[in-house]
Amino acid sequence: MFTRRQFLAASAAAFVPAGTPRPNILFILTDDQGYGDLACHGNPVIKTPNIDHLYTQSVRLTDYHVSPTCAPTRTALMTGRHEFKSGVTHTILERERMSLKSATIAQVLQSAGYSTGIFGKWHLGDAAPYQPGARGFDEVFIHGCGGIGQDYPGTCSDAPGNTYHSPVIMHNGKFERTQGYCTDVFFAQAAKWIEAQRGAEKPWFAYITPNAPHAPLICPEEYQRLYQGLGIGEDAEKFFGMITNIDDNVGRLLNGLNHWGMETNTLVIFMTDNGGTAGVKVFNAGMRASKGTPYQGGTRVPAFFRWPGVLQAGNVSKLTSHIDLFPTLAEIAGAAIPAGVIPDGRSLLPLLKDPNAAWPDRLLFTHVGRWDAGKAAAGKYLKCRVRSERFSMVNAGPAKKWELYDLKADPGEKKNVAAQFPEEVSRMDAAYDRWWAEIFPLLENENAVPPRIAPYKQLYWKQYGGGPGVL
Repeated sequence: MFTRRQFLAASAAAFVPAGTPRPNILFILTDDQGYGDLACHGNPVIKTPNIDHLYTQSVRLTDYHVSPTCAPTRTALMTGRHEFKSGVTHTILERERMSLKSATIAQVLQSAGYSTGIFGKWHLGDAAPYQPGARGFDEVFIHGCGGIGQDYPGTCSDAPGNTYHSPVIMHNGKFERTQGYCTDVFFAQAAKWIEAQRGAEKPWFAYITPNAPHAPLICPEEYQRLYQGLGIGEDAEKFFGMITNIDDNVGRLLNGLNHWGMETNTLVIFMTDNGGTAGVKVFNAGMRASKGTPYQGGTRVPAFFRWPGVLQAGNVSKLTSHIDLFPTLAEIAGAAIPAGVIPDGRSLLPLLKDPNAAWPDRLLFTHVGRWDAGKAAAGKYLKCRVRSERFSMVNAGPAKKWELYDLKADPGEKKNVAAQFPEEVSRMDAAYDRWWAEIFPLLENENAVPPRIAPYKQLYWKQYGGGPGVL
């Protein structure tokens, strides 16, 4: 029997060929794009030739899961722990702020000598102590809130009046007025920063996180025209257009790596932050439901890993999760995980090297969160799931009423077999009780008192003038 500590103790030296330097890490995370929103996954409409080509070159995790919404997923990716352990139970209302007690993978890589940069969406706290520049990133080029132009009560707010075209972006503590469509702007800045790393002795970690294709669905007209006349509706036209624009940017950046002589020593990771949204009615890869649910369609996403000369392309069907990224990247970088920090996840190194490597079954816990203010205790069973390799046990909530699905026989989660497997329900239910008891004391944001004016607005008005002034 393997323990989590044994997986965390796996040596990267045994994984990487002798003499191979530590890789650069290019991590692309898109927003609200589902598993079915790629041609390589069977979508009959969408055009994603560059990501499809990356797919052919990559190790593909085919049963890889994230959280049902964006800020929770980003927290788990950053920390290697379930997002509730960092106090993140929502995407707004102070409950999107990642605990200042949590160590991030950016801090771990930075401490190991990596240059680190983020380009796009952060969404883990807009007040100064929570910002990425204080959480391990040397280069910061981001919008505020969960999306460009969004504004919610409390700290979660972008620059006033911001738009997808020529957005105002926070760059290392100062706002900059940009030119062009937001996704193009983020990828161009990332490419500029990556190219500047050529010749440096330090490896780099670039975290590229466009807000697209999250709503509002806005894309350059030429991209929407690619999908007009197909009978899929205006929302899907714009949504797929936003994804094709991302695909073009991915292609340009990967070509840049080759041109700059960085391709062979860069680990490229592509994934998305939750299940599908505007595209699920066109194609959802046979899955049930979408973003914001505990079913397969809410959490299963693409996960591609390309490292030329080290990883051999192919599928990995084992149950994997976003909490596995922290220990994986730390080991690949030869970085020490801080004392006292024990990720919930396992290193993926064994599976990346060999899809048939030992990978004992485990239970993964999903909870949509988003309960009403002050209702955390009552939200225990509100849209949650316990997942094993074979079974998915779901509660659609709020009352406790478990559904059980045998994913090997029923990947679309159509037949509830809880009555046929009472022992499995009992086992998972008991594990869920233990998990809830562990995380409940850590929900530190539930009673947070928001400020009267959002920090992003204060900084914007301080720099450009206007507004009610700085408090």
